[in-house]
Amino acid sequence: EAQFVESGGGLVQAGGSLRLSCAASGFVFNHYTIAWFRQAPGKEREGVSSISSDDSSYYAHSVKGRFTIFCDYAKNTVYLQMNSLKPEDTAVYYCAADPQVGNWGDPYEYDYWGQGIQVTVSS
Repeated sequence: EAQFVESGGGLVQAGGSLRLSCAASGFVFNHYTIAWFRQAPGKEREGVSSISSDDSSYYAHSVKGRFTIFCDYAKNTVYLQMNSLKPEDTAVYYCAADPQVGNWGDPYEYDYWGQGIQVTVSS
């Protein structure tokens, strides 16, 4: 059974940085597309970034140039380095995985989800 352990969230001031980690178990990590989503109160869950099995990465326009997704396949862990954080980045962040993804930003494409971790950016 696929399982995730997310860490690295917290409270940070605007302009600061955080690194989220998602440690996965129960499946062969590098055969999957892994993504980060976020959901702010009252808003729909949105795709932040993804990395596919061929190491192709994708970013939402709102985070491009500020966030970086990368994997340590030996540790079965995906990271999201978040720099120049803004108050509008405040949300619960989730990692997700699926072996077959068409539209990386569509949450319905993913069968496996982490429990979510809070990121709060103060102004």
